[in-house]
Amino acid sequence: MPRGNFGEVRAFNDFLGSFEDVTISANVDTDLNGGWAAVSVNEGSINKVLDEEGGIIHFATDTGDNDNIALFSGPYKPSNGGVVMEARFKVADDLVVGIFAGFTETLDKDTPVMPAEYATATMTINGSGGVAGLQYDNDGTTDFFRAASGDGGAVTGTNKDGTALTATTLTTSNQVVTADKFVVVRVEISPNGRIDTYLSADKELTLVDSITGAITASDMFQAVLMLENRQGAAKEFEVDYVYARGFRDWTA
Repeated sequence: MPRGNFGEVRAFNDFLGSFEDVTISANVDTDLNGGWAAVSVNEGSINKVLDEEGGIIHFATDTGDNDNIALFSGPYKPSNGGVVMEARFKVADDLVVGIFAGFTETLDKDTPVMPAEYATATMTINGSGGVAGLQYDNDGTTDFFRAASGDGGAVTGTNKDGTALTATTLTTSNQVVTADKFVVVRVEISPNGRIDTYLSADKELTLVDSITGAITASDMFQAVLMLENRQGAAKEFEVDYVYARGFRDWTA
């Protein structure tokens, strides 16, 4: 039985408030309000965007190869009633980057590491915990978002067609991603651990894959939106909104 009136755990930021132009100190959490924070490898920066409507915030990575910016919220437990994260964002300059949007059990708040990376034709799951989301990587032979699911440092799960997923057997969205054009990613994990990933890049929000058997739904996850350099140059990352939702365990 509920023991209060607020069973939903919700984090949302539309970046409509006042944000100063600041430097993100390396390996130090920066509060973004609304239940979200940011951390970076090496120094990044935050700047308010004033020439676009709706509340846009601009992040820039540092200039080293593999420097990154991670927005995160949590922790959330899918088995409590399911979890959702959704974000609308764009890369302002070019797409020589890696992007991850979704949930990860392992997130180093001092030196954040991409939960999933894709090079040539192989997906790598980083960390020892569960991963569920969409991943884009300029290091891949083809530049599309792909469903990323894994646990224990390996790709895991079965896709919507009943095929067992491996590091080279993945579901790719063929929607074209364009620099300086907004993308929407939505990732849902059901209470039994099914992962549904959705993308809107060159059309409406569309299911990329529905994956079962990949993660443990009773584990604790962080919602994450992350961009990482794929060359030695600062990358500009503009975020319209970030959202995450889960539920409380009233028995705890």
